[in-house]
Amino acid sequence: MSEPLPPIPFDLFAKLDLRVATITAAEPHPNADKLLKVQLDDGTPEGRQVCAGIKAWYDPAALVGKQVVIVANLEPRKLRGEISQGMILAASDLKPGSDPAAPEAERDVVILTIERPVKPGSRVS
Repeated sequence: MSEPLPPIPFDLFAKLDLRVATITAAEPHPNADKLLKVQLDDGTPEGRQVCAGIKAWYDPAALVGKQVVIVANLEPRKLRGEISQGMILAASDLKPGSDPAAPEAERDVVILTIERPVKPGSRVS
C-alpha cells in the first residue's frame, strides 16, 4: 500500500465533480500502447471522450455498457493526439507475489463501477 497523501481542506475536495457515466464505445488508442479511447454518456447531449490507461487490464468490447465513476471537471488534455475530457476512476493493487520494491511492480487495475444502474450524469458524493 502506498503512503497516504496529506489531508486537504473539504473546500478543495468539494471542487471535484464526480459523476456516473455509461461507456458507449471503447477502442485501443491509435497512438499509445497503454491507453484506450473511451466514449461516455455522461448525461449531456454530446457526451465525452476520455483516454484511460487501462488497456492492459480490459478488453474494450467488454467495457461497453458498464457504468463508471468519472472526474468530470478536469480540463481537457490532448493525450497522444486524442482529446481526453475527464478521468475514469480506478483502483490498483499489487498482484499476489509481486515485489513492491521492484521498479515495475505488477499491478491489478480495477475501474470503479456502480452497484446498480443510475442515470448517466448522476453526481457522486
